Parts: sequence; structure tokens; C-alpha cells
Amino acid sequence: MKRFAISSILIVLVTLVGAVAAQRGPAPAAAGTTTAGVTAANTFLGMLDGAERAKAAFPFESPQKTNWSNLPNGVYQRNSLRLGDLTPEKRAAALALVAAVLSSDGYRKVTDIMNGDEVLRGTGGGQTGGRAGAPAGGGRAGGRGGGGRGGGVTFGSAEYYIAVLGSPSVSTPWMVQFGGHHLAINVTIVGRNNVITPSLPAAQPARYTLNGQTIRPLGKENDKSFALIATLNAEQRKQAILNYQVRDLVLGPGEDGKMIQPEGIVATALNDTQQTLLLDLAHEWVGILNDEGAAARMEEIRSNLPRTYFAWSGATENGGIAYFRIQGPTVLIEYAPQQGDLDHIHTIYRDPTNDYGARLVMP
Repeated sequence: MKRFAISSILIVLVTLVGAVAAQRGPAPAAAGTTTAGVTAANTFLGMLDGAERAKAAFPFESPQKTNWSNLPNGVYQRNSLRLGDLTPEKRAAALALVAAVLSSDGYRKVTDIMNGDEVLRGTGGGQTGGRAGAPAGGGRAGGRGGGGRGGGVTFGSAEYYIAVLGSPSVSTPWMVQFGGHHLAINVTIVGRNNVITPSLPAAQPARYTLNGQTIRPLGKENDKSFALIATLNAEQRKQAILNYQVRDLVLGPGEDGKMIQPEGIVATALNDTQQTLLLDLAHEWVGILNDEGAAARMEEIRSNLPRTYFAWSGATENGGIAYFRIQGPTVLIEYAPQQGDLDHIHTIYRDPTNDYGARLVMP
């Protein structure tokens, strides 16, 4: 594996990440999860000047809620607050807020994706292709991203944006939005209930070296999926493997509110071991959320296994190109290598009943 030179910006980010992790300490108790998020949000917002706050704070029902994409800056216009425009102290507070609403593993995954984008910046950028939201200057939502190198396209750890929608509260709805190239995190919080859908964790490169360690931001997602498909017998594979190729996300950015017909093998046709593997695979997305919220969401998925499907398209040996989907009443997860490239992965996690906390904020 080629060792990449990491810029000073990345070193600052890694230092801040370590400082935030140290400040967090052990995972908060369930009763304190919302309070921790409110405290972190108010601390962050309180540090901002007027111009910064205008870019960071939005009404809960603002159009900003759906302003997210996998595309890089220069192709997609984000209107919230850019990390690279903040002082180190304010950037640390922004990351502390992100950490407060995620699990420790989820926060690590987020920073692994961001660090990977810094590697991408150091190597001259890459192709932005894949399904995406409407680019700046127009275009159909959900259309193909253009670009690549040049044209004002920018990559790196400074090119991530944060917004708080609504007033941080232990009772009324509010939201934390964080993302940039290959990352969109949308956490809606209503009292002790919270969701992280829709969210898009992706990776390019899918493998890189940092501080002597090999980092695979979506490595567990890949390995666990191939471990599951390997356990299916011939009859189960006949049901699970689609008779056509899927090469991209079906319900990625710009596809809010849309539905697709379930396909593949129903979870109750899997044995107990296989069902455990399926749930463990789903947890790689659900578990980005803080532990309390993730436990509630996983219980919903578990209770709906008779109506949950696992579908596969592509190679069945680890190291090959494969798309897969987990789909149930409260979950839609997709994993899609881009343009036949194992080093460029897009994924999506949605809850058809609860994207942006829709079910939580119903009167």
C-alpha cells in the first residue's frame, strides 16, 4: 500500500479529534445523551460571531434540511458553516458537537472519511461520479455528478460544513447537519429520541495509510457483507442475488420520499446465524448514531425481520465488485462501488418512515 504524505491541515484535524475524544470520556449514560448534545451545540453556537452564526443556525423547517450531497465543493453548493473558515478552537467545538450526537465508533468513521478526503486532496483529487444532489448552478436533483480535477473542485478536511437547525433543546425538535465530499450526517433529536436518517457515509480512497496504520473507513461494511453472502446456500443465493446488475445507489441524494419494491431474500428465510450477521451488518450504519438512539433503531429493525429483505448484485468473493441492499419497513441501506472502482464506495442509510425525524415530529 502506498504511503501518502498528510498535510499540516490533516495533522491539525487529527490533533483536534484526539482532543475532542479525550474531552468526551466514556460514552454518556442514556439519560444524558440529549443533554450532552444540547450542551455541545450551545457551546459551539456561543463561540461564533454574527456572520458565522448566520451560516450555522437555521430554523428547524429550513430548506437547509435537505441541502446535502456526496459531491465536493465546486460542484455542489453548501450554505452552512465551513470548517476551514473557523479558528482551531471553533473547529474543535464543531467537532465536539458532532462527536456528542454520534457513537464513538460513528465519530471515528466520520473522521476516517474526512481524513481520506485529505489524502484525496494530496493526490490531486479524483472523479466525483455517482448519484448526487443538484450541483451548484442547477441540474436535476439525483443526477450524475460531474467534475473531477480542476474547475474549482476542492477536497480535504477543511471542506466540511456544519449546521444546527432549530434551537438545541431537551424537549423540542432540533437537528445537527454535518458533511462534505463523501459524507452527509443528519441527526434529528426530539427529546430522548433521535435518528440519523438520511445519512451518506462514503469513501475515496477506500484504503489509505495514516500514522503507520491502514485505514478502511467502510472496511467492516465490505467484509461483513461478504461474510454474510458466503453463508448462503444455493437456494438462498437464488433468492438473494438479483438477476440484473446494480451499479449505483437507487435512493441516494435527491431521492427523498421515494420508495422501491423490496427484492432479494426475506430475513426469515435466513437461519439464526445468518440473521445475526444481517443485523450486525445493518448496525454498521445504524451504530453511527449515539448508543441510545442506535439501540432503539436496531430494535425496530429486529422486530421487522419478517418484512426485511437482503439483496445482492455482483461478485460473491471478497475483493470483487458487489452492490447490496438491506430493506425493511424502517430501514433502507445500500452499498455501491462507483464505476467499477473498489477504492470509491458510496452508501446510504434511510428510514422510509422517519427520515429527518418525520415520525418523531408528528403532532
